Amino acid sequence: MRDLALAPPPASPLTGGLADRLFETATESPGLPMLAHRARPASATWERITALEFRDEVVALARGLVASGISPGTRVAIMARTRYEWTLLGHALWTVGAEIVPVYPSSSREQVEWILRDSGCVAVLVEDEQGVMTVGSVCAALPRLRHVWQLDAGALDRLVARGEFIPAATVDSMRRIVLPDSTAVVAYTSGTSGHAMGCALSHRGLAFMSDTLLANWGHVTALPGEQAAVLAFLPFSHVYGLMIQVLCVRGGLLMGHEPDIGEESLSSALRTFRPTYLYAVPSLLEKIYKNFLRTAQLSGRGALFERAAGTARDFAAALERQRLGRGAGPGFDLRLQHALYERTVYRRLRTALGGRVLRATSGGSTLDRGLSLFYEGIGIYVHDGYGLTETSGGVTMQPFGREKSGTVGQALPGTEIRVADDGEILVRGPSVFQGYVGDEAATRAVLRDGWLATGDLGRLDDEDYLTITGRKKDVIVTSSGKSVAPTALEQRLRMHPLVHQAVVVGDNRPCVGALITLDPEFLNDWRAALSLPGDAPAREAREENALREEIARAVAAANSSVSRSESVRVFRVLSEPFDVANGLLTPSMKLRRDAIVRHYALEIDAMYQSRTRPGRTPAVDEPSVRDDSDNVFR
Repeated sequence: MRDLALAPPPASPLTGGLADRLFETATESPGLPMLAHRARPASATWERITALEFRDEVVALARGLVASGISPGTRVAIMARTRYEWTLLGHALWTVGAEIVPVYPSSSREQVEWILRDSGCVAVLVEDEQGVMTVGSVCAALPRLRHVWQLDAGALDRLVARGEFIPAATVDSMRRIVLPDSTAVVAYTSGTSGHAMGCALSHRGLAFMSDTLLANWGHVTALPGEQAAVLAFLPFSHVYGLMIQVLCVRGGLLMGHEPDIGEESLSSALRTFRPTYLYAVPSLLEKIYKNFLRTAQLSGRGALFERAAGTARDFAAALERQRLGRGAGPGFDLRLQHALYERTVYRRLRTALGGRVLRATSGGSTLDRGLSLFYEGIGIYVHDGYGLTETSGGVTMQPFGREKSGTVGQALPGTEIRVADDGEILVRGPSVFQGYVGDEAATRAVLRDGWLATGDLGRLDDEDYLTITGRKKDVIVTSSGKSVAPTALEQRLRMHPLVHQAVVVGDNRPCVGALITLDPEFLNDWRAALSLPGDAPAREAREENALREEIARAVAAANSSVSRSESVRVFRVLSEPFDVANGLLTPSMKLRRDAIVRHYALEIDAMYQSRTRPGRTPAVDEPSVRDDSDNVFR
């Protein structure tokens, strides 16, 4: 077992609750713009709320909560998208010492019932009529639930009116008795296997994480003398999105809210809000990259973009070698090429993201090294960090000036990391959760002498950079006994423009296989570019063969990063994506691997049977990957 060397913790420990910083900012800088939201959906105009205005709205709403019987320790669920009202209600709840239970608005009836019952919520805020219907259908099983507030029906205005007789001094006195170790949030895990579990996160834990990030990396969120601006679009129902909210409010960063994460709305929000720092997840960064490529291909500049992307990666890799003391940096020719593409390509790409983004953070899952190098090469370095619900968000970050793409950086100051003999990552520090609500056995299973057993696998290099290799429960063991972590292969597969999703399978099978879904937009463009002659049946057959070979090339490219025994030898292209609606993704968009394997059991069996059918050489012995029986249009 190996320990990671520690840096000193930040200097100013929390003395109260998370709401205190808002009240301090409103007193010290009342006119500071803190929050923003669109005047109406898809509008280019953003309404800004100052620190003083936000505090006053928080106090008014907190008075209404008190009048409704919400008191310290009471749990209230928020089941809404990333809206200004989420942040407003959240801080009002923290002001009176209540505990927030975030719930994804896309959650199923069963998930909603489980979370509200398990947490013992007395109230829930939903967005619309659909949310009311979902909660209403399970109310009979929720004896503690007293209030269902509908946001779009004016619930917050009615709460404010209801609390007019409550003195503001009552709210202030309630805020002052909130202790740092009081529970601030009960955040439920994604529930990739079995029921989701509620993680009790303290005010101290959430504040420690955000304050540490601000103290060590706050200076890179904007140009000197400029207020940092962050566009919040990740769900506050996930600890990563909640971390962004806490960090922005505590750090005085202007936070814009974008509830619609559809491609068109998000693109519009980035262009009009113009953030200086971007918080994202790998899937979004992959999608942005593919959209850049697709736009270039549609305009006949696909080859130019690919050359520019290659130069960006080479330039960033040379810069990395230089800052790590392993090389002299980009040579003259590479600098010349990079300068040319800066004028013709990279500047336009940054403009599509608003034109002001200096850096970004990727979280939620690991980021492909090549993708990280691409973004650095076009002028936006992406920090790949690591954290989980049980650690209130972040655990690691890239050290400024010593960033190493392909890793998730080093432990945050004040946090300890160990890698056990079996490769499991262990974490200890102030941000580690208080335990699973109502499940002492599960808490004891992961908390050992203050160390959190994360369930993630990783390794530390000689400079204490952490690399995530996968989840313990996701490791595939083939029939020959070979252990394979699927994450890296899936990540590489998704980098092909045609591949939308990929799930690696192979437990107790002779080799590793993959289930693949296709990106419909790229598929349409790819078909149009083929321009195959012949009648409809002939064209369809040629398209099918050509597509199968294109996906085989994507698989072969992914295989180049692993050993032969770990490589994908068979694959199947599926006709529909993994989705929350079909139960194959969690509300946080994570794969439900067990559910996927059960759902596609027949397809998986057929995939492996075709590999070993009589008269055919097994795919594992072939020089290239191919599944001749697979109909990619099925």
